[in-house]
Amino acid sequence: MQDLKFSIIQTPLFWERKEENLTMFSQKINAITEETDLIILPEMFTTGFSMKPSQFAENTDSETLRRMRSWASDKNCAITGSIIVKEKKSYYNRLIWVRPDGTYETYDKRHLFRFAGEHQQYSAGAKKLIVELKGWKICPLICFDLRFPVWSRNLNQEYDCLIYVANWPAVRSSAWSTLLQARAHENQCYVVGVNRIGNDGNEIPHSGNSGIIEPKGDVISTIQPNEQRTETIKLSWNNLESYRKKFPVSADADNFKITS
Repeated sequence: MQDLKFSIIQTPLFWERKEENLTMFSQKINAITEETDLIILPEMFTTGFSMKPSQFAENTDSETLRRMRSWASDKNCAITGSIIVKEKKSYYNRLIWVRPDGTYETYDKRHLFRFAGEHQQYSAGAKKLIVELKGWKICPLICFDLRFPVWSRNLNQEYDCLIYVANWPAVRSSAWSTLLQARAHENQCYVVGVNRIGNDGNEIPHSGNSGIIEPKGDVISTIQPNEQRTETIKLSWNNLESYRKKFPVSADADNFKITS
């Protein structure tokens, strides 16, 4: 299996201003000169963490999807991030995974952030998404999902990498960093967290703390808190496979089924 390269973008967002965010991300993506397999954007990357879905929701097949398809085609890589989507009469915090050929898959955030009233504005998802990228199995999740290890659990090594896109406030940055490392340890996989920086429209500060963590729990990225930066990091398949063989903890894992 070949190694993968991921590009993570840690950046402020323009509050509830889709066109400015799309323009900004176009510039940042065009500035990536190194070959990469996946570009990862934050949660609700077109608006910030808005609780006004009736004003800002798009259809999945929207301008943002068209832009993501263009980015993926131009860079010949996959690209992912979440946006606000309306489907029938419901609103979703929906992650979109777009391939270079324009095909895509989606995941709706399962655990809605009650503290901010997200559960009153959005509908929760019910199904995980696992996508394949050059033979790797990848499970992308969204922000508050990080706090729920049962939902993230890597049963029977069904994936090799977890991704969390987020708008995670700075006041809880310690929890963010600790939980990212915990998910890597307990699931024996790479874990990627991509979080925004800067204040949102409610003057809530975000420090980023984006990073890539190896299966042993070591942080291998170098983006600093509050640093506006794009970083491309290689994920080693041999490191993952050799660690799983040397320390086969998954063989003793509990089996369970989520029923609701």
